[in-house]
Amino acid sequence: MAEAPTELRTSLRGLLAFPLTPFASDGALALDALREHVELLLETDCAAVFVACGTGEFFSLAADEYEEVVRTCVQQVDGRVPVVAGAGYGTRLACEYAQAAEACGADAVLLLPPYLTESPQAGLADHCLAVAAATQIGVILYQRSTALFEPETVDRIAASAPNVIGFKEGVGQIDRLLRIRDRVGDRLLFLNGMPTAEVYAQSLAHVGFGCYSSALLTFLPEVATAFYQAFAAGDEATMADLLRRAILPFTAIRAREKGYAVSLVKAGARLRGVPVGPVRSPLRDPVQKDEDDLRALLTELACAAPLVGASV
Repeated sequence: MAEAPTELRTSLRGLLAFPLTPFASDGALALDALREHVELLLETDCAAVFVACGTGEFFSLAADEYEEVVRTCVQQVDGRVPVVAGAGYGTRLACEYAQAAEACGADAVLLLPPYLTESPQAGLADHCLAVAAATQIGVILYQRSTALFEPETVDRIAASAPNVIGFKEGVGQIDRLLRIRDRVGDRLLFLNGMPTAEVYAQSLAHVGFGCYSSALLTFLPEVATAFYQAFAAGDEATMADLLRRAILPFTAIRAREKGYAVSLVKAGARLRGVPVGPVRSPLRDPVQKDEDDLRALLTELACAAPLVGASV
């Protein structure tokens, strides 16, 4: 049974895992590999699993595949931590995805920005409220460049929909975040969802975004968990060391090509022996030099060995 939205708002504290969606060489779903991958993430003591979101290539999944992925993840997690599923596109489709996630046993949905178009604040609020009304599970808003929320909009949504429990930040406009936090207070859980969120962890923590998603957790759990432990303890020296030796070198490779926020992470998982397969178009797997540079970084960090339990 899915966790109640009000309970979920208080339990989502800590490092958040965003599993990749494994594909076979012919592009089909690889559900056994997904189970293995999710189990590896659970071994990191993550606070929640966010399945079929951006890192999980939500945008490339057919509707029936989406349900298979969410259901498989829920079954594998088996109540050990909350499961949050991505939902998106236009309002009607987003409502259908939210309902499908609920039927598959997810605890909440992460509401990805509406497809393609920007929208006025009133329309953005209507969109979010319609999705919240379509399901009884929790809804987490996600701010990205095509869905920028004004404080009044977040306030209206939070006041009108009790199952809207969180706000995930993916833009990094500190002034906007300060105004939203000032307007909404503690009614929502605020999540740092910046690309390679560790880079922004300290800055956004000062604005009230105390937990964050970690793409690094999918293939560099040694670094991701060590950084989070240092972050939680206020150990700035360790955080600075990990940023210098591991995280910033990774982001430098990631910045070489659009889409590497997913495809380079997937390459890293493959290098660690996790059978996640290729990305689907319109993404492309990294070119050989970039994958070689990632392999060299893993070796330098003494993190080239297969992850425990991974198929080699």
